[in-house]
Amino acid sequence: MKTILIPIAYLLTAFLLISCGQPSRDTQKPGKWQSYSGDKHIAQRVDSVLKLMTLEEKIGQMTQFSANWSITGPVMSDDFQPYLEKGLIGSIFNATSVEGIRRMQQIAVDSTRLGIPILFGQDVIHGYKTIFPIPLGEACSWDLALMQRTAEIAALEAASDGINWTFAPMVDISRDARWGRVMEGAGEDPYLGSKVAQARVTGFQGSGDGSRLDEPTTLLATGKHLAAYGAAESGRDYNPAELSEHTLRNVYLPPYRAALEAGVGTFMASFNEINGIPATADRWLLTDILREEWGFKGFVVSDYTGINELVPHSVARDEQHAAELAINAGVDMDMTGATYIKYLVKSVEEGRVSEKTIDNAARRILEMKFLLGLFDDPYRYLNEERARQNTMTPEFMETARKAVAASVVLLKNDNQILPITKESGKTIALIGPLMNDSINLNGEWAGLGNRNKSVPILKGLTEKYEGSDVKLLYAAGSTITETTQGKIAEAVSATRRADLIIAAMGEDFNWSGEAAVRTDIRLPESQRELLKALKETGKPIVLITLSGRPLDLSWEDENLDAILQAWFPGTQGGHGIADVIAGDYNPSARLVMSFPRNVGQIPIYYNQKYTGRPVDLSNEKIDYKSSYLDASITPLYPFGYGLSYTTYDISDVKLDKSSMKATNDKIIVTAMLQNRGNMDGDMVAQLYIRDLVGSVTRPIKELKGFQKINLKAGESKQVSFEILSEDLAFYGIDMKKKTEPGNFKLWVAQNSADNTNETDFRVEQQ
Repeated sequence: MKTILIPIAYLLTAFLLISCGQPSRDTQKPGKWQSYSGDKHIAQRVDSVLKLMTLEEKIGQMTQFSANWSITGPVMSDDFQPYLEKGLIGSIFNATSVEGIRRMQQIAVDSTRLGIPILFGQDVIHGYKTIFPIPLGEACSWDLALMQRTAEIAALEAASDGINWTFAPMVDISRDARWGRVMEGAGEDPYLGSKVAQARVTGFQGSGDGSRLDEPTTLLATGKHLAAYGAAESGRDYNPAELSEHTLRNVYLPPYRAALEAGVGTFMASFNEINGIPATADRWLLTDILREEWGFKGFVVSDYTGINELVPHSVARDEQHAAELAINAGVDMDMTGATYIKYLVKSVEEGRVSEKTIDNAARRILEMKFLLGLFDDPYRYLNEERARQNTMTPEFMETARKAVAASVVLLKNDNQILPITKESGKTIALIGPLMNDSINLNGEWAGLGNRNKSVPILKGLTEKYEGSDVKLLYAAGSTITETTQGKIAEAVSATRRADLIIAAMGEDFNWSGEAAVRTDIRLPESQRELLKALKETGKPIVLITLSGRPLDLSWEDENLDAILQAWFPGTQGGHGIADVIAGDYNPSARLVMSFPRNVGQIPIYYNQKYTGRPVDLSNEKIDYKSSYLDASITPLYPFGYGLSYTTYDISDVKLDKSSMKATNDKIIVTAMLQNRGNMDGDMVAQLYIRDLVGSVTRPIKELKGFQKINLKAGESKQVSFEILSEDLAFYGIDMKKKTEPGNFKLWVAQNSADNTNETDFRVEQQ
């Protein structure tokens, strides 16, 4: 049998070359299917393949199985080997062995009727083998070029091992720190989130038009999770989201649209429901908005068993009904659930799904395989020599180290206790469960990164101060969750012989990521007990917090001298953090999520709206206002906040004109930035506006621009922003996106709570 199958597989290529000269009937009238690339030659080749396929083979292309070598969800009991041998698999997920990928691709190409190659997917979220800071941390760099570069490196490493599709970037807006998946995104702001989405898509795919997808150094990217996964009630993973359409369109959808505009090839439907409809079955979301309104031409994949889960969601009677709901809504590929391959042939025969719908989905998937070059060379992504040359290289390590330093947010620095220079001659007590830890540094979703190769903070500091007059003493004092009086005594003893303390504390990496939700986001009790004992020594304390989310650091802010939020920094964590502590890198990161004063404030975010009884922040205790009895309504640390080892000023904010038209117009904003200190640094200048009156209520502030500017000590530079009239557009009372005339306030600021440098302008009726 095999001797017959192999020639047919190879004859397919010849058939394609002959047939692509004449468009088929379906190519001339593709229905709702539209080519992602717009390349007629590829569209003709896709259609020629489709003409050879049986209905079952088309549905096979719409089916993804997991190799289960790395599990991110329930393991499906079905053995996918029989499907593979029949050519009924379009994609395989979690195959982390080069040899295994080659073997499975060989079966698909050489031993099936048509020899169609397989698409191999993997969660390459913040690195593949070189692990970069978690996306939430990296977003705090506000450095789009850096984020694009780290995605490029991740793509290069993964592509050499046979991976050609990543399930990233996650572009969900996150306002609830309890939700574990905040670590995967870019925080609470739709403008910044949109810019980060575009940078990361471009980094993975190599361009914004798909023109570089055929280079075996790039990955097909996935915008996820469509939509509003970050709005899940109570921060509980998989939970429903209840949103008005105004909030959905004005806050949560923009980063997905930005990913599309950057050329993202695929989207992933989210687990959650929005207003009663699970996203996997939401035709309004996946077809009416994504395809018809936005013009998306790639393909949509479910999340892991997302289609099966329509049954417990109680919108599907059984898995066949679930498959019908999903395909008719616009989900082209079933991730690991096997519902399509089991039931859709029957559903077509029974008239509940049209074969045209199947054809369109299969076309989209086949087109991506052509664009990736898999039909020309199914093994082009498997190159052991390229992998050896492009895995954890010195250049990648240097980029990772820079990314760590650029992601560390200096939250507090009383009396300029930091930096600790090599010339200081101080004795430092290094304390805490995460000081000599490598396992947690990579965080969750850390690809194939070897946790044992990540650089602990202790090692980074030891190497940093080697040969200097700085002396280091080390005692753990606790584990992440436990301590004893003996361990605390050991840490206190080391502290008494030191001039100051650096304590590395925080979360276990498993406490963030999928299904990792916490209702208590303080440091664990054992670590708080250790910190209180250290505080009693009277020595200055620098706290390094490692976490996948904003924490409640209220006690720490009140009692400690300095705080560095280092997130989960990845492979070069110890070195990048040491660069910041020693002053070789001046902290420049700024928060992309607000830090709450306590969990009772959550969700908390800067771009909230006024109520009819707004709070006067100078006197929050006035009765009958939208306030708390026992806490401020303000965050502990606001969006955009972060300190530096120098002092920056913003002044002389000017607009080139005081008004503009509602369409096709712009205002140029200039401001003078000054570094008033004695250390060079990077300043993040942030442009905020407020629309004073709208047809629907408007946020207190909205970020509309930012620039990261390097300033030498004592240097001044002018910065310029453009505000286009379309930048002010929003979905108003008629649910149409447009810029409404009216008065606006504007700030060029250092964070969202900075109300200095206020000016105003007006948008005139067209």
